[in-house]
Amino acid sequence: MYDLITIGRSGVDVYPLQTGVGLADVETFGKFLGGSPTNVAVAAARHGLRSAVITGVGADPFGDYVRRAIRGFGVDDAFVTTVEGRPTPVTFCEIFPPDHFPIYFYRGEHPPDLQISPSVLDLDAIAAAGLFWFSLTGLSQEPSAATHAAALSARTSGWTVFDLDYRSVLWESREAAHEAARGMLPLADVAVGNLEEVEVAVGVRDPEAAAQALLDAGVRLAIVKMGPEGVFARTSEESAWVEPMEVKVVNGIGAGDAFGGALCLGLLRGWPLERTLRFANAAGAYVAARLACADAMPSTSEVEDLLNGARS
Repeated sequence: MYDLITIGRSGVDVYPLQTGVGLADVETFGKFLGGSPTNVAVAAARHGLRSAVITGVGADPFGDYVRRAIRGFGVDDAFVTTVEGRPTPVTFCEIFPPDHFPIYFYRGEHPPDLQISPSVLDLDAIAAAGLFWFSLTGLSQEPSAATHAAALSARTSGWTVFDLDYRSVLWESREAAHEAARGMLPLADVAVGNLEEVEVAVGVRDPEAAAQALLDAGVRLAIVKMGPEGVFARTSEESAWVEPMEVKVVNGIGAGDAFGGALCLGLLRGWPLERTLRFANAAGAYVAARLACADAMPSTSEVEDLLNGARS
């Protein structure tokens, strides 16, 4: 049985090895595993959780690389499907610390991770997993949206987490993303997103009001990431706010995925809400201080060392 199964994007991140330089002038790049749900699975595996990812890759060398990288990080690739005729997505970014990291997706019209059909799902494994993680992006096309619905229908226990990961360039419209989010919120136990993402989902940007709107939509735990203002979370019984952790930011793109993997650990271990938020927040800060995403995911002890250093 898996502690965690994620479903959604995977691909290759091609990041500049030069900071503060636009892509037109960058001369050297590094190649890394990418795709938010895949990175969350990697982050969780770094905390000792048995993780797997449901995704698709192309029948090309980058697809081979993604499979090998997933296995190398200790994540099971048994549910990775090779899709003929669809190239493995590649993502570029620019790095302008502390808070400007433009992303450029090269996914084509029908990327392989959105071509996964319900017939490939192991519904027994999905049902038995301690936690199932899905993202809004996976609802942007068929057959992926139907596949997500089929997977969620198998969930009768454990945690189901809805990452409100919204990328405007991957949707036909903001309204379509809103409708998809509203339809899936009642099937999730937890919703997590930044200010823009929660606004897309429930039409409210104020953190406390947005968290309440997410609860009203059906989740048990709403988490709103507020960037430099920290993280706010609410259940029907309690709320918590955690202030940001100060680090020298190198690349903030992978911080949310590190947060997600750490959140999975806290949920599965039954930690109190505030402890879970502090730990996840520190994991995000750890990765924000580094260049890569998947390659930079911290272990539990590394997050704890960062927290202990902040307290001393």
